[in-house]
Amino acid sequence: MRIAQVPPLYEAVPPRLYGGTERVVAHLSDALVELGHEVTLFASAEAETKARLVVVRDQAIRLDPAPLKSDLAAHLSMLLEVRDRADQFDLIHFHTDMLQFGLFADMAGKTLTTLHGRLDMKDLAKLYRRYPEFGLVSISDSQRAHLADANWVGTVLHGIHTDSHEHQEQTEGYLAFLGRISPEKGPDRAIAIARRAGRRLKIAAKVDQADRAYFHEVVEPLLSDPLVEFIGEIGDRDKGAFLGGADALLFPIDWPEPFGLVMIEAMAAGTPVIAYDRGSVREVIEDGLTGFIVNSEQEAADAVARLSSLSRRAVRDRFDLRFSATAMARRYQVLYAQRIQSAGASLSLALSA
Repeated sequence: MRIAQVPPLYEAVPPRLYGGTERVVAHLSDALVELGHEVTLFASAEAETKARLVVVRDQAIRLDPAPLKSDLAAHLSMLLEVRDRADQFDLIHFHTDMLQFGLFADMAGKTLTTLHGRLDMKDLAKLYRRYPEFGLVSISDSQRAHLADANWVGTVLHGIHTDSHEHQEQTEGYLAFLGRISPEKGPDRAIAIARRAGRRLKIAAKVDQADRAYFHEVVEPLLSDPLVEFIGEIGDRDKGAFLGGADALLFPIDWPEPFGLVMIEAMAAGTPVIAYDRGSVREVIEDGLTGFIVNSEQEAADAVARLSSLSRRAVRDRFDLRFSATAMARRYQVLYAQRIQSAGASLSLALSA
């Protein structure tokens, strides 16, 4: 199959530091090439990929030092480039939410759109009802709850390359928090859990501008605790050692998490996850096998005391089986084939009418 991959332009593909969607697209594109498909990736110039790269911007938006820039103009320029080349592909796979709908409404049948974010926001339902011809993919079944009547064609759980992080049996005895400093991600709850458990906590996370007040007012005062070490934002080069050295990843979220890529990144290192029972968690974590699913700080602290009952080798084995990039790519293959077949049948019907 000839497949176009169209990610957002906020981060490099894969990201240099924090970033989820672009990381998934990078691993998916490479895995599809390894499976024998002809893949074209539309991305910024610093992308690293096995696919054919079409450069649509000199660098990803977030780390671009230019003082003035338009993310909307950048994305529309990319979509117009994809539109100009549309006849080169059997299927165009968008990861840009709904931004492409107006430009590709006349060829929606040859597209697939994976929604990577939360869907419980005002205005979304009205727009998705306006474009029912676009086939949508969820990244967990729980993600669909607020758009239950949308044109869902499948759910594909995320995957990453099996060599992304090496399985580690020997840890350094700390708990880990990795991701983004924000109220819904719960870094303050992670600190409270570590305190209850009497364990060291290392926090590797970025602070977005929108969350700086929360960081300074809520989280920063807690960092004086001798059990807590704030590292800041890290990239793939350091992530494997960070996660592999931890006894567990703490994932005390308080929002409808669409997937939670960091959970499978931890599993790739053999590190179990202690996660709050929100959003996709039950679709990713197998309670008592790859981690523990909890509902309070005390339950989480109790789970820390039970970590020795889990096998880090088993955690890694479950990652290999369920969350490798190849497993993800094979699931998408099925959806691509169905979409292409459906579009072909619709065209034949239109020509014979």
